[in-house]
Order: sequence, then C-alpha cells, then structure tokens
Amino acid sequence: MTKQTKPGLSRKSFLRLAAGGATAAVSAVLMPAAVRSDEAEIIEGSSFMHTRSIPSSNEFIPVIGLGTWQAFDVGNDPADHQRLGQVVDVLFADGGRVIDSSPMYGRAEQVVGGLLVDRQPKPPPFVATKVWTRGREDGVRQMKRSEERLCRAQIDLMQVHNLLDWRAHLDTLRGWKVDGVIRYLGVTHYATQALDDVVTLIETEALDFIQIAYSATVREAEQRLFPAAAAHGTAVIVNRPFEGGHVFRQIRQRPLPDWAEDFECESWAQIFLKYIVSHPVVTCVIPGTGNPEHMRDNVGGGKGVLPGARERKMIADYMATL
Repeated sequence: MTKQTKPGLSRKSFLRLAAGGATAAVSAVLMPAAVRSDEAEIIEGSSFMHTRSIPSSNEFIPVIGLGTWQAFDVGNDPADHQRLGQVVDVLFADGGRVIDSSPMYGRAEQVVGGLLVDRQPKPPPFVATKVWTRGREDGVRQMKRSEERLCRAQIDLMQVHNLLDWRAHLDTLRGWKVDGVIRYLGVTHYATQALDDVVTLIETEALDFIQIAYSATVREAEQRLFPAAAAHGTAVIVNRPFEGGHVFRQIRQRPLPDWAEDFECESWAQIFLKYIVSHPVVTCVIPGTGNPEHMRDNVGGGKGVLPGARERKMIADYMATL
C-alpha cells in the first residue's frame, strides 16, 4: 500500500528536529496528550511499546495484547501450532505480554497453555481468561479446567464473560483473589447494548477490569463508560478493535492519508489501534490474529507517537465520511 506524502515539514519531521535540539517548550506542545509523563522520552521511531497502569494496583502492562477467539481454536496440526507460536513470539519480542482467551473459544486455552509452557517468556505473560456458565459450582469447575488448560497455577485476570450469572461468579472470584488463585477480576461484553449494565457494575462492584468493544467507529463507550471507569479506578481492555474486519472493508484499500505519518502509522491497522490506545482510559487492546505478520503490524500500534485530541477527532471524522 503506497502512502501519500505532503510537502513541507510534517509533525513527524518537526519532532525529529525537536529531539535534536529545538526548544523543550515546542517539543512538549507536539507530544501527544495521551502519552504519560513517564513516557515523555518516547519519540518517533521508538522501539518500546507504551504501557498503562492497572488502577487497582499500579502494575503496568503493555497497551497491545493478543486475542485468541477463532484464530487459536486449532487441532493438532504441527504447522498450525508453529504458526501460532510465531504469533506469540512476535508479541513477546515487541514488548507485549497480555493474552486473552475463554473456554468458549474451543481449544484456544489449551493451545495457548502449550505454547507458553514451551516458551516460558521473561517477563512472564499476563494471561486472562473467562468464566462462561451458570451456577457457582459449574463456574468453579470451568475455571479450574481453564487453569489446567492454560497450565497456570495462578490466572492473572479472570472475567465473567458477557455478564453471564455475574453475581454467582464475582462472589467466587472475590474469594479466589484473596486466596491468590487469581490476581484480578472483571467482567466482559462485546455488545454496545450492554454498556449501561457494565457501567452499573463498575459503579457498584469494585471491579479491577472491564472488557468492552470500542473502535474509531464504535465509540459509545466514550459517553458514560470511560468516565465511570476513570472515576472508579477500573482498567479497560478493548476487544473487537477492527469490528470483525468491518473497518477494513470501510477503507476499501484506500492509501494511507498523508496525516498518518504525523503519528508514525505504517498501516490502517496501526491507525485504528493508535486511535484506541491514545484514549487515556484504555489500558490495553487485544486484536485477535493467527498471522505472525498481522501481529507484527499490530504491535506497531502501541509504539512511538500517539495521536492527541485533535488527531483523534480527525480519525473519527474521516471514518464517519466513509
């Protein structure tokens, strides 16, 4: 895909000059507002992935993770496992740690568990999965099975999937967190119609995490959910960043706009991901893929310059015209 270019000095070029000796005041103005103060040294071309803190603990995790829905539901073909191992290797090599799965994703948990046992990466991965059944006892059985499949003595994050029987499961998870069986607890949903219910739980249940859908064209979470998460110290994981591929169908092979270079985007995927992670309330986004090259592209969405408020509006307005 060929980039369009524009004459004159782009913000990217100006940032390069600022880093080489322009005034600190000008440089500060040009750094995107969404970059945390402890990341102020990250300028264009940086190879480091941005991180965000989990409000309930102040632990930092990388902003780009990996979703495993469909892509990791494979059989025993060694070629599939080799390919998925490459996906995981790219994630870890580029600073990612978060891998999200679920018992409703077929064999994904088992595949992830096997790949992690083979690798034992340092720093260790941040493994999230879910409970998706009714009843306390069935929930306990399912979550213990997930521990076995993922080969984890402790799950980093256990989430109630799509809010199913959340009262029973959150009660279990609170006890498990105290006992150290899990590190964090939360709830998930993929549908915007459920956002009000998720907001209610944020306000009443002391959740560590919520996971919801959000993108440059699905922005309902900005209205009530993000303010509630910020007010109550709840971390936000974003799923469906590409809306199942819909955003790519919208752009229909259009060349990258000339403004993409202003925040170091080499692909549409990076534009879409940087739109998401540049929102200060978003902790991590988990695009799903079973393609190592797509994973390599995705991790670029968590590096370098992030769009500020003006650029975020420009991206949203652009997508609204398609």
